[in-house]
Amino acid sequence: MAALALCAALAPGLLPAAAGAQAAPRAVPRAAADGRPVVQLSAKEAGKGGSLTVTGHGWRPKALLTLLICGQNMIGGSNSCANGDGRATTTDAHGAFRRKLPVAEPPKPCPCVVHVATVTGAAAAADAPFTVAGHPVAPLPRETTGGRLAVLAQPRLAGSSGLLTWFGAPAQRELTVTVGNLGPAPARDPLFRVGTSHGVFAPKWEEQQWRGTIPAGKKAQIRLPVELPAGAHGDYLVSLAYGGRTLVEQPWGVGRPWGVTLFWVLLCVVIPTAVFRIGMALVDRVRPHRTDRTRRRSTGRGHAAGRPPGTRTRTKDRTAHDGSTDGPGTPGDSGGLPWFTPDTAPSTTTSTERPTSKGSA
Repeated sequence: MAALALCAALAPGLLPAAAGAQAAPRAVPRAAADGRPVVQLSAKEAGKGGSLTVTGHGWRPKALLTLLICGQNMIGGSNSCANGDGRATTTDAHGAFRRKLPVAEPPKPCPCVVHVATVTGAAAAADAPFTVAGHPVAPLPRETTGGRLAVLAQPRLAGSSGLLTWFGAPAQRELTVTVGNLGPAPARDPLFRVGTSHGVFAPKWEEQQWRGTIPAGKKAQIRLPVELPAGAHGDYLVSLAYGGRTLVEQPWGVGRPWGVTLFWVLLCVVIPTAVFRIGMALVDRVRPHRTDRTRRRSTGRGHAAGRPPGTRTRTKDRTAHDGSTDGPGTPGDSGGLPWFTPDTAPSTTTSTERPTSKGSA
């Protein structure tokens, strides 16, 4: 009975502890239940030169991530981050990762955060508060604009590439985004910053002013042109910032300009062919030609070969025999027939008498 009484007395104290032990493991799934990725740090504060371990879950499987330490809560975008000391990592098949990150001082004062964002594919980002020991701290900048804009719908890049883009011309798109004014005052002619980044490099920003007024509590659709450098290709990220805050990031895949490759291939074929033809023309112009005498001799042989056989030799034979040009040729001339004199000419008749034998009467 004493043991039962002791258990009854201790039961109210044990039940809260057991409930807390069961609630702790559920905190991680509940944080990722919203569909947002989660980032956790092994330390909340560290000095320059140290390191901390960054873990996360709820990310897209096999996604490439960048890890940066940023000042001013990354209000100014990646320009407020220590980009040179950042790290990259890839999530596993379950969307989790674990990576060591060196502690570096960002270019902006604290409050600081560890910013984790995707590099390719659908845009996703998460921040975790962090303090860089010894780094200056300053209050966050105030909004200088009349309105406080927020993105209300998924942005999109409208447009397509033409034939000139296939040959290396700058790719152009139009960023369309719907924003709403959450502030108490209207936003007149808001000044946006459009940035384009490739891979893990910081974006290049360009200021563009939208002409119009967005009243307080209203929304508007904004279209801003976006242009890449000539010959750009690969995976790019288009960012839209307003009032020192990055409103949205949209991926943009740009195809390779195969027309430039085709041009260089044709150029490598045409130039050697042209050089070869020019060289052959120079060789034909410089090489020595046959003399006129050789040309006349070859022409004479051609005429002699064109005469009927025996014409010229017969004339020579007649001249040698009787001094006239009509006489027969000499027997030694291989070009004519064997002419004979009347005394040496063979008999055209055939004798039928048989010669007598030697010593017959």
